[in-house]
Amino acid sequence: MFELLVNAEGGLTTAGYAVTIIAGIVFFLVAIYLAGKHSEKNKMSTKQLVFCAMAMALAFITSYIKLWEMPWGGSITLCSMLFIVLVGNWYGVGTGILVGLAYGVLQFIQEPYVLSFFQVCCDYILAFAALGVAGFFAKSKNGLLKGYIAAGLARGVFHVIGGYLYWMDYMPDNFPQSLKSIYPIAYNYSYILPEMIITIVVILIPAVAKGLNRVRQTAVE
Repeated sequence: MFELLVNAEGGLTTAGYAVTIIAGIVFFLVAIYLAGKHSEKNKMSTKQLVFCAMAMALAFITSYIKLWEMPWGGSITLCSMLFIVLVGNWYGVGTGILVGLAYGVLQFIQEPYVLSFFQVCCDYILAFAALGVAGFFAKSKNGLLKGYIAAGLARGVFHVIGGYLYWMDYMPDNFPQSLKSIYPIAYNYSYILPEMIITIVVILIPAVAKGLNRVRQTAVE
């Protein structure tokens, strides 16, 4: 079954793309259903559909806007994680995780590379689903900021797990050999942490914070 979905180069076959797209649609629809369950009236689900779709689209678009390419690999994008975090902040952990799952599928379609099923889960599915944990902080003071920090760090954990299990043999020549034991940690957080810092600075700009608060009010009303 696995060979039908993945070719010899580690990419997806036609069947693999079809299954991946279907999985992404299913995850997204389930996320919208859960978002609707949190509303007092079912008519709100259409609005939630629009906001979740817009957030995922913006995350996908900004993931192509690469501010810096890191020397060991990976790139810093323009606040792409923030938009999935916003869904968790608006509609809760369950919806945030499922929209993150759907977004992870989109990232997999964008640039698929398969070593094993669990590697795909670590690098794409679980890592981006982890952004939904931002919902745990939604009702606390500075909930968006706390949630974003927790979500970014949680995403990195799954990338690191995948790194230790599957990517140690792919360590670049320019990585210091004395730090080989922490290669997955250094590699993944070398682009995640700078993006987090940039996004946190943006979130703390008063005009941006005010605008995000207005968007949140519109999304949850």
